[in-house]
Formats: sequence, structure tokens, C-alpha cells
Amino acid sequence: MNRRFDPSGRLRGAVTPPADKSISHRAALLGAMSDEPVTIRNYLEADDTRSTLEAMRALGAGVDEREGELVVRGVGLHEVQSATNNLLNVGNSGTLLRLLPGWLAGQPGGLWTLDGDASIRRRPVDRVAVPLRAMGARIKARDDRLVPLTVQGTALSGVEHELDISSAQVKSCLMLAGLLAEGTTKITEPHQSRDHTERILAGARIPIERDGTAVTVNAVDELEIAEITVPGDPSSAAFLVAAALLVSGSRITVRDMGTNWTRTGFLRIAERMGGVILADLEEPGTVTDHEPAGDVDVAAAPLEGTVVEAEEVPLAIDELPLVALLGAFAEGETVVRGAQELRYKETDRIATTVSGLRSLGVNIEATDDGFVVYGRGEVDGGRIDAHGDHRMAMLGAVAGLASNRGVEVVGMEAADVSYPGFEADLGALLD
Repeated sequence: MNRRFDPSGRLRGAVTPPADKSISHRAALLGAMSDEPVTIRNYLEADDTRSTLEAMRALGAGVDEREGELVVRGVGLHEVQSATNNLLNVGNSGTLLRLLPGWLAGQPGGLWTLDGDASIRRRPVDRVAVPLRAMGARIKARDDRLVPLTVQGTALSGVEHELDISSAQVKSCLMLAGLLAEGTTKITEPHQSRDHTERILAGARIPIERDGTAVTVNAVDELEIAEITVPGDPSSAAFLVAAALLVSGSRITVRDMGTNWTRTGFLRIAERMGGVILADLEEPGTVTDHEPAGDVDVAAAPLEGTVVEAEEVPLAIDELPLVALLGAFAEGETVVRGAQELRYKETDRIATTVSGLRSLGVNIEATDDGFVVYGRGEVDGGRIDAHGDHRMAMLGAVAGLASNRGVEVVGMEAADVSYPGFEADLGALLD
């Protein structure tokens, strides 16, 4: 589906972003691992999170969907059921693909094969397979790194993992395996990544230790989680924030957005570039067992280029294409470094961001681990292909509103993966 987004007048009003995708995935998965029913409020209704619910059902969990909430009746940590034909369809969900093997690997006697759509079949899984094998897991992958991924459950042993690249998905996978493994499992990242899994487990009174970028877990007999409330998704909200920053005269309020400091890196980068953002954000370094939320006020402002260093990347990983777009409108150069993780998303997001923005007249160059944008205060317009990537589809829409002559987005339907109501919410803000 192709959609055209023409230059707009200012954006005004308030909007509530969809529920957080990362937390929704984890809530459903950890609910299925629990012994007692778990109530999840404000679960995201989107293609990716629907795949997670269907996978949990295939593993024996009950999922009762009600208005505004759902109840997951789990099978417990150690009682995973076999799926039909041993096959689990993860759809387009990279989060599910990378987290689920951590639970399945520690189920002696079980056998499952994870597969998905064409995009998932291009995404590497060796970054979870290799450390899981170090714990004793039996895992096979196509070409030893690609889906389909087959997991044969067995007894696991805790080990110390030193990750080369910070990844909340890899870290969470290994933490789930650690709940089933004999001994202690410790995961250390080079830089802090999202900590949603740690917060949910801490809220369930699981004895985990957090020390800087390291997290330590031990085996437990059961999980007891009463309820989880999912806040608004900062990554989805970021596209509305970027639109308000770029379209002259705009001022909007984003309601009930998650303000966890490991998810608001984009807002801190945008502020550094000169964006007017007023919010009560959680202080970096906060260690807690709950997910904060609040309102964010955003206003358009002149922007200046900036440098995003490697330690900032995990805290803004899904929003880095938006940093490139802001850089196109900014004065001076905008540089992103240490972002090689972008090459393993739904698309190679370094390549698609660079090619997509170039098609709109932006002066941008790819590097091995990021990109450099030479800002000129405007974007001409043209045509951008989403390549099936929800973030690229929404990037094109925002670029169109702020461009000189509009942008046609090829494959706008990809936005439904994380933000089914994106076009409606964006349209409601147009003055």
C-alpha cells in the first residue's frame, strides 16, 4: 500500500501512543511462565504482539482477552507443552524469536522449531544460540545462524556471559535461561540496554542482582506475577515527537508515555540538538521494579547537529533513523557511532535509512557502524520504500509532513506491526 504525505501545517493537540511493544512481549511471555494467572492491562494490539499471544497458546498457556486487559493463565516455568508439529510461528517478531529460546532451552525432553516470515528468515539468531549453547543448550539453525531455529530442551548450567554488543533481547533470553539453569548466570554488556525484563522479575520478587551493566540470576522454582500495566511506547511516540520538532509552529502533548530511562535516549538526543521537550523523565541510572509513565510536551525549534556515541545507542536503538531525519533538518553534521546493531533489525536499518533519506534529497553517508548526515535545514521530498520495516514506513510519513514537496511511502502497511493507528493519530494532530 502506497501512501502520500504532503507538507503540513503545524501540529497541535494531545495524543496517547500505543502500548509499549517491548513490555507487551515480555508480559505475555513471563505470564505464560507463571504458575498463577497474570492480568496484563493495556497490552499492545498489533501484529507482532499477536504473534506472541499465539505462540503462548501453542505452548499450553490460556489467554483470556477482555476489553482493556487480558489474563494469561501460564503453564509454569517447567511445564511447557509441545506445539502442533513442534512448530512455533513468530511472524515478524524479532523479540519473540530471541527471547523464547531462553525458556525452551531449559525444558528437558521438549522439541520446538521457531520460524517466521521472510523478514525473520533474514535475521540472525547466532547471538542467542551461541551463548545458550555455552549453557548446554541444544540448538540448530539454518547455516548455523538463521531461522528456522530448532531447540531441543535439556538441563542447563549457569555461566558468565560477556556480550560483545549490548542487546536487551539477548540479555533477556539468557536471563530466562538462567531461571532454569543450575548455578549462577551472569550477563555483562558493554553498555546499558533496556531493562524491562529485570523490572518485571524484580517486581515478581525474583532475586536478581544488578550492578552497572551486569545482571545476575539464579534458578527459581516458580514465578508469581499478579499484574502488569503496560505504559505507552516511547519508540512509537518518537515519530510523533519528531514530527512536532520538525514542522514549524507545532506543539503537542504525548500522554501516558513510558519514561523508563533506558527507553528515552531519543528524547535526550533531541533535546541536545535543540528540541523543546518538557517531561518528568526518569533519571539515568535508576534501578527499580516498576515502569514509570508521564506526559511529554514537545515544540518545534531550530536544531543543531550532534554526535551520538556507542553508549547512547542501546537506549535509542529503534529511534536512530529518526535521529538521521532530525540531522537532515539541523545545522551542521549529525554523526551516529557504534550502531552496528541496526544492521540486524527488520532490515539493515543503516542501509535502508541512508538509501531512503538519500531518495528524499538528504546528504547522508553510511559508515560501518552508523552514518553521517550533513544537514541543510530542509528535506526536498520524493519516494521512500519501507522495505517491510514499520520504523521506515513511519519515518517516511514524518519526513513528508516536514518536506518541501511531500513524500510517497511504499509499503505503509508495515506500520501495523507496532502502531496500527499511526496515520489516524498523526492526522488528528494536524491543525
